[in-house]
Amino acid sequence: MRATVTTNPQSFAGPSIVITAARGWLGTPYHDQASLKGVGCDCLGLARGVWREVVGEEPFPIPPYSRDWGETGPREVLVEGARAMMIEVSPADAPPGALLLFRMMPRAIAKHVGILTGRTSRTAPDRFIHAYERLGVIEQPLTQAWRRRIAFAFLFPKT
Repeated sequence: MRATVTTNPQSFAGPSIVITAARGWLGTPYHDQASLKGVGCDCLGLARGVWREVVGEEPFPIPPYSRDWGETGPREVLVEGARAMMIEVSPADAPPGALLLFRMMPRAIAKHVGILTGRTSRTAPDRFIHAYERLGVIEQPLTQAWRRRIAFAFLFPKT
């Protein structure tokens, strides 16, 4: 991922603030629909928790959702919500600190999220933090398999 962003840098939260907040969630167990650091969260709960730490209070309550919510219709619920509250950037230009939305299957809606953390060295692959069902919140390489699934990218707004 390239780190060039055409959006005004004064309008979005700095990458180090977002990444530090996300790394604070590492080790949090996976728990469907939860968003409590150290106790449990799913991928959306991780994004919500980072939002609260970086931006402030959540703008609206998230209604309950089923595990198969993405298979019940074509509506891009996560994308719509992110577009209303965040700054959309091209996935190819997403800098560290960006929220990535993934399509887990071709032609499916985007229903998984993670936060790009960048590279640990010039030769290392990009990494990202996400909540994974059997592992909880982890940071792992953004492999080609994951990279192919990226559908959208958003920046957290500055408060």
